[in-house]
Amino acid sequence: MGIARSTYYDKPTANVDDTALVETMVTISESFEAYGYRRMQAALRHRGFAVNHKKIRRLMRDHDLQPRRRRRYVATTDGDHDLPIFPNLAKDMIPDGPNQLWVADITYVGVTTGFVYVAVILDAWSRKVVGKPSAARSMSG
Repeated sequence: MGIARSTYYDKPTANVDDTALVETMVTISESFEAYGYRRMQAALRHRGFAVNHKKIRRLMRDHDLQPRRRRRYVATTDGDHDLPIFPNLAKDMIPDGPNQLWVADITYVGVTTGFVYVAVILDAWSRKVVGKPSAARSMSG
């Protein structure tokens, strides 16, 4: 024939029109904006589309259909109170040796069962941890 064998095997692939699929994905995404590619695949399968999850991920990324992530807001500080506010006595103090000034901070670490309160006490001169108590509930008040 006079043509290379690879010409037969390297035939161009058919271009698949994904407009109906993308329109369905947009409809699902508008109704359920937190759906990722797994839930999207299940919803598409329920509507009669059998599509690979990698194609769904690619189409969601290309058409900006990524799920909207909602984070739960937890109020950890109540600044609206009538309690006295104490002055910062260590504001202008510069320590020149260990154990002259300790500083402390408390943080709330989210775990599966709720929060764990972790307090850290540092020596301001050496920056070494003097104490680090933790508790499952706040010990204040």
